Amino acid sequence: MHTPSREAIAANHARLAGYLDAPHRDDPEDPAQVWAMQMVLRVEKSDPPQRHGLLVAAARSAVLVCLDERSAPGGPWAAAMDAWCDARIRKIARRARGAQWTAAQQVWGVTASADEQARAYVPTMMGQVDQRVRKLQIEGTDVPGELPAEPGESESGPALCLWVNPGLAMTVGKTAAQVGHASMLGAALLSVDEALAWYRAGCPLQVCQPTPARWGELLGAEGHGRAIAVRDAGFTEIAPGSVTVITTARNWAAG
Repeated sequence: MHTPSREAIAANHARLAGYLDAPHRDDPEDPAQVWAMQMVLRVEKSDPPQRHGLLVAAARSAVLVCLDERSAPGGPWAAAMDAWCDARIRKIARRARGAQWTAAQQVWGVTASADEQARAYVPTMMGQVDQRVRKLQIEGTDVPGELPAEPGESESGPALCLWVNPGLAMTVGKTAAQVGHASMLGAALLSVDEALAWYRAGCPLQVCQPTPARWGELLGAEGHGRAIAVRDAGFTEIAPGSVTVITTARNWAAG
């Protein structure tokens, strides 16, 4: 993985941090013109992935695209990233296996591994999604495993913890999209230098599902600016405005 310059990281970090406060344009009437980041989860039939590793990989892949040097001003991905962040960020998760997964690696994006594998793609309008990705679906997909209630030992470098709402029932595809939102927005909790160190370390992060009591603490932290909450638009599965994931910096989460 090529390490971006500090200037590139600073510009990408500013884009992500600015998203939280900037007004966003409404969706166009034509669904084909809606911007979205596609994500593909590797789900082999003969060797199903574990839920935790798959979600960690999905979250890492999304933020790796956002911080990639190619996403910085002047890079080949910059215009697409700007257009996507000017609207409401949307992510659509799909699954692939075997030859499908191999073919999907040829489309612009970044693959992340964390015991399992996922790939996030440079955002496009829905009508322009590459056919190698468009044909993939995730309906009916489930994977085994549970999420830890608390993060483990802190990894080297700045890191984030993504806390999934314990009161919501979300499919693995929906959850993957939500932790992808959380990882990119959570970068705003880091300084530019921390973000650069984090990227160099491979964007280590953790995905947890806290107890209801812990979730209440996290909501309080979000209210005091020590955490960032992802609120869903309600297009699929859950009610509009639902808090799906809360992101904290690892040093707070472990405290």
